[in-house]
Amino acid sequence: MKKYLGLDLGTTTVGIATNDSLGISVHPVETFRFEPGNFKAAREHVVELARKEGIKDIVLGMPLYQSGDVSPHAQSCIRFRDDLLKLDPTLVIEMVDESFSTIEADEKLKATTNLSYDKRKKIIDEHAAVVILERFLYSKGELK
Repeated sequence: MKKYLGLDLGTTTVGIATNDSLGISVHPVETFRFEPGNFKAAREHVVELARKEGIKDIVLGMPLYQSGDVSPHAQSCIRFRDDLLKLDPTLVIEMVDESFSTIEADEKLKATTNLSYDKRKKIIDEHAAVVILERFLYSKGELK
């Protein structure tokens, strides 16, 4: 099975997750923090991590309105994708709707851990990236 990076892009963080090569699980990697608006640092970090891990396939969450229309933040995600491809044109980037992924991730964390809100807040983006990547892999029948 292909290995993917799942990304949940925010304005100051990018949550990162990956899957195992057996198609059994998706796990959080990290929440990379960057200065507001410094998407260049985030892009460079993602490309460096992908190269280090030998991963060419990325699943990037894109927040759409409930109507399915592209939100302003989704437009930012599209620019992020385009700039990632300029840094490394060999990447394959899938854009997927990330609606409610942060809420779902928080609910899972509350149900499975006893972390306080402040501790969950620090890791929520990487867990939202898990949700985004899991949804994508289930939709492709690649996760058991």
